[in-house]
Amino acid sequence: MKENSDKDENKLCLAVGGQALIEGVMMRGTKVISMAVRKPDGEIITKVEPINSKIKKYKLDKIPFIRGIFSFGSSLIVGTKALMFSAKFFDIEETEEEKAKREAKGKKKEEEVKDIVIWISVICGLLLSIGLFIILPNLISHFIVPEENVALYNTLETIFKFAIFFGYLILVSQMKDIKRVFEYHGAEHKTIFCYENDLELTVENVKKQSRFHPRCGTNFMIIVLIISAIVFTLIGRYENAFINIGYRVILLPVIAGISYEVIRLVGKTKNKFLKLLAAPGLYLQRITTREPDESQIEVAIQALKLAVEDKSVETK
Repeated sequence: MKENSDKDENKLCLAVGGQALIEGVMMRGTKVISMAVRKPDGEIITKVEPINSKIKKYKLDKIPFIRGIFSFGSSLIVGTKALMFSAKFFDIEETEEEKAKREAKGKKKEEEVKDIVIWISVICGLLLSIGLFIILPNLISHFIVPEENVALYNTLETIFKFAIFFGYLILVSQMKDIKRVFEYHGAEHKTIFCYENDLELTVENVKKQSRFHPRCGTNFMIIVLIISAIVFTLIGRYENAFINIGYRVILLPVIAGISYEVIRLVGKTKNKFLKLLAAPGLYLQRITTREPDESQIEVAIQALKLAVEDKSVETK
């Protein structure tokens, strides 16, 4: 990336983020969120929405640690909405009768139902993550390690967390549909790198970029696991398993806030310690990203252009 240029500084502040979708990519700029999805017939459908963020409205994005908590929650909701947008192009075809019934309910009712589904999806996702990556490792450690051996207890809990997380990634990466999502994930990273390196957004330029990006959600998850291990080690261990679990759930926002600040620093600086902290996440991107083909790169380019050009909101 070119240094000491106003354009690069603006891009650093912009910190474009993204997410792989079902046969598509979502990109988030400073003012808009854009989505591009390739339909089964090959057409690329796009959607651009303004970021109606209360985080910026109340200047919460200026408060270190606090901004990470709200950004994490916002990302979950926005990401779920984007996934639902991409998924609707791949539903089983409706019969004329089913289509008529759906249209009869009215668009307003459909939007209300969609909002409910989104919130249910976010809550269920959070509960599953808490159960799988927080409660389960802690319970296993609690019941197999003697109470007086706090160091072993904390060590095993951390090992179990990483093992479950790695196992989960390896398992889902074997699914055909997920492999396609991971290819779009690679296209997203490569396209963002191309933009950050001040290159023209063409398929050829994007193909040359790395698919391993330091601001990836995979890196964020690894940093969350590392920060949580440090925080919970400092807290120690209680005899009651429910108290231990309670602390881990209550302190999740604190850990998210700290991890957010770390991932921001990783993307901005060349500090060796921070780069070392990000190394496991970058390595894991060998699983969560795959080399995309040209058609997937085209979709990612379309999404990024819409996100950074800041045009009026429109849906194709």
